[in-house]
Amino acid sequence: MRKGEQTRAAIVEAALEIASTQGLEGLTIGSIAEKMAMSKSGVFAHFGSREELQIAVLQEYETQFINAVLFPCLKEPRGLPRLRAIFMRWLDRVGKEIDSGCIYISGATEYDDRPGAVRDVLVKMHRDWQKEMHRATTQAIEENHLPANQAHADQLVFEMVGLILAAHQQGRLMGDTLSVKRASAGFNRMIQHYQQTQSETLSQ
Repeated sequence: MRKGEQTRAAIVEAALEIASTQGLEGLTIGSIAEKMAMSKSGVFAHFGSREELQIAVLQEYETQFINAVLFPCLKEPRGLPRLRAIFMRWLDRVGKEIDSGCIYISGATEYDDRPGAVRDVLVKMHRDWQKEMHRATTQAIEENHLPANQAHADQLVFEMVGLILAAHQQGRLMGDTLSVKRASAGFNRMIQHYQQTQSETLSQ
């Protein structure tokens, strides 16, 4: 990497640390300049605006998230083993981010009703990730690990997102030290319910 690219990457990493604890709104050119021991004009040389910096932080977080959560799970057998691995790695990451905060979740809260480029990027990130979850769920249906019903795939993704949000909120806001275990138990119970539905359908 050239020096300019290295500096830009270092700024994004520092900004990611700030955004993790203070949210995207807590991210300013001044706070980055102070953390990096740079002038504001030096930061502006790499990012022309705070919005551009915020988007770069989101893109870096998404890259790290996909590398940590999705890619390792692609080694798992297609179907329910892969779906379970994806959810559990996602839940494990959320558990580690309870103290600092998850940019996916906190960013959605900050920008859910604020139109603009940052919100657009956040919406795309969430949609792309839910498409990955939907793909894994559909594969589990195709492998006959779950009932053959497309509506089940949509519902499963919705419920998995709900479990993740509950784990984060109960752990971070309410101080529930068992929130991750509760979400894990909820996932297992949900899968058992759908498999039972499948068995009942086949027996009829």
